[in-house]
Amino acid sequence: MKLREHKSFVRFWTASTTSNFGTYITTIALQVLVVVNMGGSAVDVGWVSASRWLPYVLLGLIAGVFVDRFHLKTVLVVTDMGRGIIFAFICLLAVTGVLSIGWLMILLLLFGAMSLFNDAAHQSFVPQLVPRPLLTRAYARLEQSAAVAETSGPAIGGGLVLWIGAPFALLIDAVSYLFSGVLMANVKHQPSDKVKPGPLGRQIKEGLQWVYQHQYLRTLALNTHVWFLFHSMTMTILVSFFLIELGFDASLLGFALTAAGVGAIVGTSLSSRAGERFGVGRAMAFSRILYAPSVILITLAPSAINSEPQNIAIIFAIVGQLLYGFSMGIEGPLEMGYRQFVTPSHLQGRMNATLRSINRSAVVIGAPLGGAIADGQGFLTALWISIAGLALCGLWFSLSSMRKAHIKEVEEI
Repeated sequence: MKLREHKSFVRFWTASTTSNFGTYITTIALQVLVVVNMGGSAVDVGWVSASRWLPYVLLGLIAGVFVDRFHLKTVLVVTDMGRGIIFAFICLLAVTGVLSIGWLMILLLLFGAMSLFNDAAHQSFVPQLVPRPLLTRAYARLEQSAAVAETSGPAIGGGLVLWIGAPFALLIDAVSYLFSGVLMANVKHQPSDKVKPGPLGRQIKEGLQWVYQHQYLRTLALNTHVWFLFHSMTMTILVSFFLIELGFDASLLGFALTAAGVGAIVGTSLSSRAGERFGVGRAMAFSRILYAPSVILITLAPSAINSEPQNIAIIFAIVGQLLYGFSMGIEGPLEMGYRQFVTPSHLQGRMNATLRSINRSAVVIGAPLGGAIADGQGFLTALWISIAGLALCGLWFSLSSMRKAHIKEVEEI
């Protein structure tokens, strides 16, 4: 049976794609708002980014338990609507001139809390919409639409920022979340059995034990936690690096970030095929090795202060971003499909929330750390530190037992 025959998944896919477009517009609009409109530094960008992910540190494990106890669709609808309202409020505060870094961090804390529950429910909802053998393909489709949004979102966002300003560009994201919530409310699904209420500590422990005692999930989880630390450092540094060191305006920044989406489209298109031919583990190992060379290319871009032609800098930035996005496109559907395939339905929420909460905890550390190193030691030094970390993750993953993981072996594990 083909994915398009599962009408509920198609509607869910459409809702996810809608919010993804708004999210990638926000990726550029929010950071331009901090750096340009509010005169913030790389450290401010790091703290604003960290505030969005802090709820994953504080509430992540608890969220997994509650998601397993409640109807997933209700969680998805409420959190989509709530996030839309928050971004509309940020726009209002920015336009009226009362928005500060502190207020922005508080609102993003609320946004992050809703995103935490939405993420855990979103990942756990897919197995209720399609049969398990179609999970990898389903996640490939979701990743492909996210990649299309990543491709066009930053470019559209850059244009919108120049045309209507960063605050009103954020309003576009608010509308996308509200529209996604309406679509999600109309998704029909076959709910799985909810977890019976029990001691919170014991249920959290069950989720942790499943992730960190599994033959392959343990290595995947630990490696991914470290990868997120250096990935968040890289992403925090790159925005300021492009704007300040390379002298890009909002439009050029949008095109540079768009390149990662183009690479992701190619990667997700090849992801399922790569997993079937080489195995999930080996295909993911290949993608993790590529991250460090991708960032090295970006660091080689000539600085604007050296009076080098800017078109040379944008070429280096685009090629590096293409390769980085390609790597993420290859591994994303494989990782998600494998995690969902091997995990029993009653542990889906806790497994997803456990991984995402600790991954985002790494972002809370990595984002401000990257900004602080960039401000104190310079952009290039900070980027080379992140390159070393990404290279370490690739080597570790390639030499670990996770490289042997394969979807067809799941039933035997």
